[in-house]
Amino acid sequence: MRLLTASRCDKLLVLGGTGFIGSRLVARLVDDGRRVLLPTRRETHARHLIMLPGVEALQADIHDEATLARLAAGCDAVINLVGVLHSRRGHPYGPDFARAHVELPRKVVAACRAAGVRRYLHMSALGASDNGPSMYLRSKAAGELAALSDPMLRTTIFRPSVVFGEGDSFLNMFAQLQGRFPFIPLGGADAKFQPVYVEDVVGAFVEALEDHDSYGRVIELVGPKVYTLRELVRLAGQYSGHSRPVIGLPNGLARLQAWFLEHAPGGPVMSRDNLDSMRVDNVAAPGTVTMPTAIEDVAPFYIGPQVSPTGYEHTRHHA
Repeated sequence: MRLLTASRCDKLLVLGGTGFIGSRLVARLVDDGRRVLLPTRRETHARHLIMLPGVEALQADIHDEATLARLAAGCDAVINLVGVLHSRRGHPYGPDFARAHVELPRKVVAACRAAGVRRYLHMSALGASDNGPSMYLRSKAAGELAALSDPMLRTTIFRPSVVFGEGDSFLNMFAQLQGRFPFIPLGGADAKFQPVYVEDVVGAFVEALEDHDSYGRVIELVGPKVYTLRELVRLAGQYSGHSRPVIGLPNGLARLQAWFLEHAPGGPVMSRDNLDSMRVDNVAAPGTVTMPTAIEDVAPFYIGPQVSPTGYEHTRHHA
């Protein structure tokens, strides 16, 4: 059955478009003949994208309501990918989560209303819940409510599991750690994840833009396989050529480890809140349609000392 489609969204405002997922989404959008307005805190953050035809990058504070309304004016849709993994403590969530995950979506909805924009794609997270075990998951749930707060705005919410792909900060981090240490002590070792490939996530966003059936929906994005965190760490070690023993930690030691990693030089590597998130399995609801690409299909081509760019590109384009 052919999907009903709206008029084409030719000009898009993409928030958070210079990051791991955003960079790929912006490239896919311009490949599709669309124009992208790309605000960034510093123009240097967008230097890898400004040469793409159809991309207009500019320095702007997207948390300023007047600025956000000006950016949205003349656009056909807004895509919000902004998210943070760490925050100062607070209840029900800390101030950094509140600013990025809750207040910004409220401002986006207001900006869309003021500018007459009728289409909004919003990035949330798998497991988002107002009674979730972590500040992160509770703030993501509050952000979803904000994103859906205007009945005139055609909103679609995406909830991905952990996202993997070339340049990710997940598998690559565990690969690097195994290159440095003789063993890996691991909190939350038995937590379950259903990782999704970044190119599959990008494809879902692009396909949803003019899809009437996606209006008002919350869509879970997951890959075809479920893994424990222990299994994912082992795969990262295997592909990097640095397999190390993985030692699961009891909860008390895991929280102590997370506390130390929160205060690591250069910013948190992992936090107690991340550990809290792992108290619920990061897997899709039964019956969810899964994305096609598994970790084994692509990770061997981008992790490790003998990365094969040709092999990776071949796999990426045929996934």
